[in-house]
Amino acid sequence: MRKISETSKGIICLVTSAFCFAMMAVCVKLAGDNIHFMQKAFFRNSVAFLIALVLLIREGAVKGKASLAVPKVCWFFLVLRSVTGSFGIFGNFYAIDRICLADAAILNKMAPFFAVIFSFFLIKEKIKLVPFIAIMMAFVGAMFVVKPSFNFEQTLPTLAGFVGGMGAGFAYACVRKLKSLGCNSKVIVLFFSAFSMLISLPYMITSFDPMTLYQVLILCGAGVCAAGGQFGITAAYYHAAPRDISIYDYSQIIFSTMLGFFFFDQIPDRYSFIGYTIIISMAVINFVWTKKNHEKEMAKL
Repeated sequence: MRKISETSKGIICLVTSAFCFAMMAVCVKLAGDNIHFMQKAFFRNSVAFLIALVLLIREGAVKGKASLAVPKVCWFFLVLRSVTGSFGIFGNFYAIDRICLADAAILNKMAPFFAVIFSFFLIKEKIKLVPFIAIMMAFVGAMFVVKPSFNFEQTLPTLAGFVGGMGAGFAYACVRKLKSLGCNSKVIVLFFSAFSMLISLPYMITSFDPMTLYQVLILCGAGVCAAGGQFGITAAYYHAAPRDISIYDYSQIIFSTMLGFFFFDQIPDRYSFIGYTIIISMAVINFVWTKKNHEKEMAKL
């Protein structure tokens, strides 16, 4: 039997992750409009918190408490990652409740482009010409999805999704910084989940929306899917470098389009499809350029 390559394993894990995140969005929407998006985010983060806590306890028991230590220099970036990541989740969940699933997914996939921009400020990574052009064109594509207008109520959900993608991009840049500082990835997930839950807590105390057993179960399902997506990404980039597989993360758009049609009879409009085409095309161009650029650099060594 032919052995599966590390790159193929990474692709499988990343596509699985994309499907999990698409299913998370379905669960969030199935929970109903009568539940506030912050309450939905609380349940999503509580599941991730419990899973990260169990894994950290197990790791501490095996490797010792020293493996869980957080360097002092990391605390600022842990808080920054948690603040921006919370904005990312809240914006994404607000958009999921109010617009087409595929639109919410593609706006969230602006995060990698924003990560490039914020990495320039946080870790001084230079932005080269091709990625810069791809970022600018991706913003143009996003505007086709957002479709800004003077009707603020109509535009607000897509703007929230766009800001959510921006927050997620900043959070990704912070994660890269934290990894370079030697912070345990499970600690990052645990701290972020706890922080986001605390932000949601005032709403939970003062304005909790009563839920049926079905809604509780479906939101727990959203948390499990989100955890599956997160672990899938972690496993994917363990097996292969982002430059070799990152483009496959955009399979979430395909899954979201199919699931949105199947569960909610959603069909994105022509402007959204134009936006999808531009953003995914820019992602492909950036992916190919990054891969070729890396190969040239390796050839010089």
